Amino acid sequence: MLARQLLPERPKGRDLRTLRRAAGFLRPYWPRVVGAMVALMVTASAVLGLGQGLRALIDGGFSGGDPAALENALGLLVGLSIVMAIGTYCRFYLVTWLGERVVADLRDAVFDRVIRMDPAFFEVTKTGEILSRLTTDTTLLQSVIGSSVSMALRNTLMMIGGLAMMLFTNAKLTLLVLLVVPVVVVPILFIGRKVRTLSRASQDRVADVGAFAEESFNAIHTVQSYTHEEADRRAFAAEVKNAFTVAIERTRLRGLLSATVILLVFAAISVILWVGGNDVMEGVISGGDLAAFVFYATVVAFSVAIISEVYGELQRAAGATERLVELLEAEPDILPPSQPVPMPVPPQGRIALQDVTFHYPSRPDMAALNGFTLTVEPGETVALVGPSGAGKTTVFQLLLRFYDPNSGTVKIDGVDVSAADPTLVRQRIALVPQDPIIFGATGRENIAYGDPDASEDRIHQAAKDARAEEFLTRLPEGYDTFLGEKGARLSGGQRQRISIARAILRDPAILLLDEATSALDAENERLVQDALNRLMAGRTTLIIAHRLATVVNADRIVVMEDGQISAIGTHKELTENNDLYSRLAKLQFRDY
Repeated sequence: MLARQLLPERPKGRDLRTLRRAAGFLRPYWPRVVGAMVALMVTASAVLGLGQGLRALIDGGFSGGDPAALENALGLLVGLSIVMAIGTYCRFYLVTWLGERVVADLRDAVFDRVIRMDPAFFEVTKTGEILSRLTTDTTLLQSVIGSSVSMALRNTLMMIGGLAMMLFTNAKLTLLVLLVVPVVVVPILFIGRKVRTLSRASQDRVADVGAFAEESFNAIHTVQSYTHEEADRRAFAAEVKNAFTVAIERTRLRGLLSATVILLVFAAISVILWVGGNDVMEGVISGGDLAAFVFYATVVAFSVAIISEVYGELQRAAGATERLVELLEAEPDILPPSQPVPMPVPPQGRIALQDVTFHYPSRPDMAALNGFTLTVEPGETVALVGPSGAGKTTVFQLLLRFYDPNSGTVKIDGVDVSAADPTLVRQRIALVPQDPIIFGATGRENIAYGDPDASEDRIHQAAKDARAEEFLTRLPEGYDTFLGEKGARLSGGQRQRISIARAILRDPAILLLDEATSALDAENERLVQDALNRLMAGRTTLIIAHRLATVVNADRIVVMEDGQISAIGTHKELTENNDLYSRLAKLQFRDY
């Protein structure tokens, strides 16, 4: 599906090597890893020591009738139990801490990589898909690292130690146990591979559920205005059903794996008890030896059963890690050059696009700009007008270096932006979009987004210049009022004035206005336009305009059509000499 087209295709391995990438996040915390391993080995040794305590209890205490031996054996069992309790606490705390810490670091790493991806990545990658990997998949890894891995290691040690103690106790009975091992291992490997495949598919289906819900909730006004709730409910139910079907199939296989292992292991123990019981009756071994052997065999059996169960969890984790690694290894197309050309200081605000041709990655057969050439001098105000699809927004995208042109050059202050650090280029620019972005934060925090280090006085001055102070001070907590998700507590004009205050605080050399007043009523348009005039003073300004009334006073107006410039001039010159502009003017100005 589209949500994963831009992510690299990865070979689907059949083992758990994918988890090594997640395990790499453990390296900075190796002292705690060592501590957890020590605690794990102590508890495993204590459990194995219980078998010897049991043998001493039966042979020396019960069978021998020696009260001292009985007391010694009981003391040994109590001492081992205390060691087990302390070791279990230490192991549990350390591995849980490691799980939480690794997942926190992993989330940081994934977010850091995704936030730096260029817009081309987000053209074909659903936000819900990324969020699913950042939350659901990392939560699964936390469970595995903080629990399952510890259980796997502990029970592996118990299994190996138990087999060694079984061999020490009785070689003949141990041989019978070993004959069962291949029968147990084969289903683990065979069914485990299928579990891993289904685990990856299950995580993908869960991501689809999240992506669908996120898209519907973000468009809730459109959903409800078109009374599309029932249709979306059915579509969401279908996504949930798909996720449920895959999850149930994965669960069925995991249950089959565990049941098969338990059946085989305990069937083997039953046989061993029959053989061992005969040996006790014939005097070949003591009752204590048989009890110790059965204890160790039970320990091994439980260990194998738990390992088979944990193996399924590790398979799920491998699938989740694969999805996270795809994000960690995704590379943006826009990268700083190894030796970036420095930008001149102070910023001048000069713009030059020379013979630029550009195709969007998602539309390679259609040129958004074709041989486009434009120069804007410092302090000049230039408007871009033309029908939708003419390439106006693409000019902004290239100036911000969200994309690189296929041919031609884009220069700011005489420096080719592809040869400069994108961060330094963007720091000279402020964008005021048609649909203002308001974050789920306070008014102060939204304005300070333009300059996080700005003083309180500068924030208030920016709000005042943007005509935002008047409504911000009337809110319940003033500048500290939470504005709601996407600024739900504000009107359209108020959101736009917050956006302008943010741009004022940034104090850019170049200002990009993307039809900043098109969606406002007359009163709000006047307030916002007044704020924009303050913002534009002394700055190089590019304006995308559909409403010509907002740009009649621009120094120059550039008429664009099909990614090219068809004319440049003042409002008066173009109404007289350019058919496209004249037609647009006739539609918008009654008195023309």
